[in-house]
Amino acid sequence: MYATASTAAADLWDEVFGSQPDPDRWVVFATAALALAAIVPHAIWRLTRNAITIAHEGGHGIVALLSGRRLDGIRLHSDTSGLTVSRGKPHGLGMILTAAAGYTAPPLLGLGGAALLGAGHITALLWIATALLVALLVMIRNAYGALTVILTGGLFVLVSWMTGPQVQAAFAYVVVWFLLLGGVRPAFELQSKRRRGGAGDSDADQLSRLTHVPAGMWLFFFHAVSLCSLIGGARWLLGV
Repeated sequence: MYATASTAAADLWDEVFGSQPDPDRWVVFATAALALAAIVPHAIWRLTRNAITIAHEGGHGIVALLSGRRLDGIRLHSDTSGLTVSRGKPHGLGMILTAAAGYTAPPLLGLGGAALLGAGHITALLWIATALLVALLVMIRNAYGALTVILTGGLFVLVSWMTGPQVQAAFAYVVVWFLLLGGVRPAFELQSKRRRGGAGDSDADQLSRLTHVPAGMWLFFFHAVSLCSLIGGARWLLGV
């Protein structure tokens, strides 16, 4: 029995963390086009932006915990906004890192996902993403947020367990392209809002107050992270 359990565990480890063959090149381009189609049209973006908000607020929450702050909870709203509340010193490195983690989380997650896909670890990416969503669900404090995370996590579980390697690969590439491409748009939206006099309490403004660095410089930082992640991630996905 012990030998059987050990063999099963080894097989599961190989299945999850082993490498899978890369999809055809046309699949890579098709999934990029599908991700763009979910980002560019404003009507569709109003729905799909919820996924970026999950990554954004999850970034705040995870970095808050890693920096020693106490996380009170995360709320996701139907207008694709979100709120992460943590306790600790209202200044200092931990607060700065927590505030900076939101806009940078989606593109950096996309970059990490691209690295996994570039190495052929498609199944590992799906399982890691599912685990992160489960961890995030524990932090959620409102019904809409919980529903959004459960539906998203359920989709990952469904694809991981009920579909074949080709569908899993296509889904994984769509997700990573979406994080990379979708991670670029929010910083431009924030810049547009600030130009019109809105978003006075945005992450960039909070970081400006914490560091005495102009909010425009933090916006530049968000742009730099998202665009560099897109370039680096695309190179991995395209095998350049």
